Amino acid sequence: MQSNRRFLNQSKIFWANVRTISQTCGYTTRKTKKIKVPSLDEIKQAYQNLELLLDHIITNSTLTELGERLFDYFEYRAEVLNNKVSNWLMDADEAKLLFEKIRRDNDPQCPLPMNKQRGDKKSYAFLTCMVNMLIEASIGETRCDYDPKELTTITRNGIPLRTLARRVDGCFPSAVNPVAIWEIKEYYHTTTFGSRVADGVYESLLDGMELEELREHEGIEVKHYLIVDSRNTWWNDGKSYLCRMIDMLHMGYVDEVIFGKEVVSRIPVLAKEWSNVLKMRDKHH
Repeated sequence: MQSNRRFLNQSKIFWANVRTISQTCGYTTRKTKKIKVPSLDEIKQAYQNLELLLDHIITNSTLTELGERLFDYFEYRAEVLNNKVSNWLMDADEAKLLFEKIRRDNDPQCPLPMNKQRGDKKSYAFLTCMVNMLIEASIGETRCDYDPKELTTITRNGIPLRTLARRVDGCFPSAVNPVAIWEIKEYYHTTTFGSRVADGVYESLLDGMELEELREHEGIEVKHYLIVDSRNTWWNDGKSYLCRMIDMLHMGYVDEVIFGKEVVSRIPVLAKEWSNVLKMRDKHH
């Protein structure tokens, strides 16, 4: 899922209010369990309880420019999650079928890793395998590091300029001076929403903040993607984290969040874009 340009380049104050309102008013409705759009009365009560001022959102019974933008964003976030993302997420059986179709349609030479489960749950890491196969089918003979076992490093004139704090799940073309990096969070067999799952979101936030600093101070851009799946984990148990992903996307910390079966339409497009950027970069060097 790509960002909506209307909500890019918002101030830190805007996002502070988004988080405060989301936390205090809640992310979902009690009856339908869908992503909610908080009402003005709920926001007034929340700010009153927190002993915060509200003049920047509503003045003389009229929404300020910031207030209108906040409500527009909450409506947008609820609409895309309730009506689009919820349909893209898959369970293990759906993911297995799609994985098998993609494998049949291609002759993959890329890694097809197994998941970390045991017993009956042990199988291919469906989402990771799908991403790998779709990238390979789109880039041809171009190199890609599907499983970097080293930290991502950006260099200038042969000297390390920045080294990210964490290893990521994939880099194109390599972990040194990548055009793009990505994180894959698939939890098909996870039965509870625990801290390990939540950490997956915050890890991508950390990567995004480091890449933002690189972009702002060194003028170097590395594309950054978060790829997630599991209907039960994210839609049934983790809707608040889906909201955080949409927030993170519009804060500019990831270039795109790809949900479930959306990999089929988006990964080939992105991989070809990366290949073109690499060709241009090599030409200039």
